Amino acid sequence: MNANAPSPERSWTAGRLHVHQYASRDEMGKAAASEAAEAIRQKLNTQEAVRIVFAAAPSQNEFLDALVREEGIDWGRVTAFHMDEYIGLSPDAPQRFSHFLTTRLFSRVRPGRVHLLNGAAEAARECARYAALLQEAPLDIVCLGIGENGHIAFNDPPVADFNDPELVKQVKLDDWCREQQVHDGCFAKFEDVPEYAMTLTVPALMSAERLFCIVPGAAKRRAVQGALEGPMTTACPASILRTHAGCRMYLDRDSSPVAPH
Repeated sequence: MNANAPSPERSWTAGRLHVHQYASRDEMGKAAASEAAEAIRQKLNTQEAVRIVFAAAPSQNEFLDALVREEGIDWGRVTAFHMDEYIGLSPDAPQRFSHFLTTRLFSRVRPGRVHLLNGAAEAARECARYAALLQEAPLDIVCLGIGENGHIAFNDPPVADFNDPELVKQVKLDDWCREQQVHDGCFAKFEDVPEYAMTLTVPALMSAERLFCIVPGAAKRRAVQGALEGPMTTACPASILRTHAGCRMYLDRDSSPVAPH
């Protein structure tokens, strides 16, 4: 990590997962970006290209803003993916995750290759197309969050499968997940949130060598506690992260179940 990166207030492990708590969202984002950037640089020292999956959510704002400012990354040798997309939004809808990541990240650092999920395409065909792109080479890094219902990507509890045979699939979003999109300010009301989406599956996400999981905010504390301390079950899909030795979770005081308040 960069010597100037914020230090955690406390660190611990949950299974094989390394957890770090920071004093604020800003410090959390900067620390996660520093470690992710170092992982990218190390990979670029040993291989021609790095393949990274990014999450699109307000919880990632501080992380993405800090990552853009990291120096010494040859983004032209990065192949970028995103982990989920709504089905049925108009091509110019600002809520599209491809729009979010293009605005927040891709247009600022200009990766050499960017593979976007097309939510306007026929879903089964688009899932197959994206899965084929993922299979071209191993994933190196996944940058993700956790939903209020414990989801990772759009693997909500009713549809999450730790042994999913697919890499990308169509899913029906549960009500809690859709309500979170309103809480996050992405949609004005529940009825505006699409019912269906495409998502990378749990095995696809877990296949990466390194995972950086950024989870700020009090609304996520219950899900974080379930992920770290509850049963390992699809009732809290993020609980599977405890099995990944290359995963680091970054929390602020509000999201941490053991935070000093």
